[in-house]
Amino acid sequence: MGTLVGHVAPGFAFLLLGLWHLFNHVKLHLLHPNSYTSSPWFPTSKIRYIELFLIMVGSSISISMELFIGPERHQPFDPDGTIPSNHLHNFEHSAISMTFFVYAVFAILLDKTAPKAQYDLTQFLGAVAFAQQLLLFHLHSADHMGVEGQYHLLLQSAIVVCLATTLMGIGMPKSFMVSFVRSLSIVFQGVWLILMGYMLWTPGLISKGCFLHLEEGHQVVRCSSEEALHRAKSLVNLQFSWFLVVISIFAVTFYMVLAKFYGQKVEYSTLTGEESLREDSDDVEFHKKSRVGDSQSFVQLGKVHSTIDIER
Repeated sequence: MGTLVGHVAPGFAFLLLGLWHLFNHVKLHLLHPNSYTSSPWFPTSKIRYIELFLIMVGSSISISMELFIGPERHQPFDPDGTIPSNHLHNFEHSAISMTFFVYAVFAILLDKTAPKAQYDLTQFLGAVAFAQQLLLFHLHSADHMGVEGQYHLLLQSAIVVCLATTLMGIGMPKSFMVSFVRSLSIVFQGVWLILMGYMLWTPGLISKGCFLHLEEGHQVVRCSSEEALHRAKSLVNLQFSWFLVVISIFAVTFYMVLAKFYGQKVEYSTLTGEESLREDSDDVEFHKKSRVGDSQSFVQLGKVHSTIDIER
């Protein structure tokens, strides 16, 4: 991170992952509204673990970029083996990627060896990954007091929602809205990272009165006055608000579109005799018919006993 590509690339990864989850959760809920149960990841028919493999590949690329490809010496340490101050953020970003890598690896292992505990433990590891991300962005070593800091502050709010809904999903696996909001928050996180990359490292998009300045080996946005800084932060807040509205509209529209394709294939469960009796227990006509049926059965029973007595 710290560059346009460093924000846009992981942003696209979160965006695609969020859309994949959003699609599958909505589809699963539309097809099985009565028996819907959330899933921390979704297999495909051809390659079962493709989602988890892609997370592992993306995390590995991110770690390599932060620690070996990005630095000028292609390694993040000083000649004496210590971590230089300007590379602290590289280690922080790589730690986030490492946590998501661990999540994906153990999700595969749990699916193979512990299917009964798979859901809860996989959700737990996902929560750990989001908690790690929130912690390191909140206690970031880079200077996040200016415009970049405002972007990161609002990014943390999306991560908080990801973390909260992941933890809630452990106790409420049948709640569609928990899964829906979690997927949408991952989408939002990806979109916001992409926006950050372009708005902070494209000179033509930087707020009026602010400029790019090279500090400690990377470029940061600085403003010429307090008024310009205040204006730039206010514009960031407006962008967040606009994106929140747009993504909310997208989410509901996305659900309605999928409902047209999958809503006609709703799962219907067959009721047993006792269940159908309970379903109709509130029907007045049903009770009347039951009473008539009962009286007829008693009459028939009496006739049978009378016939037996005559024969004797």
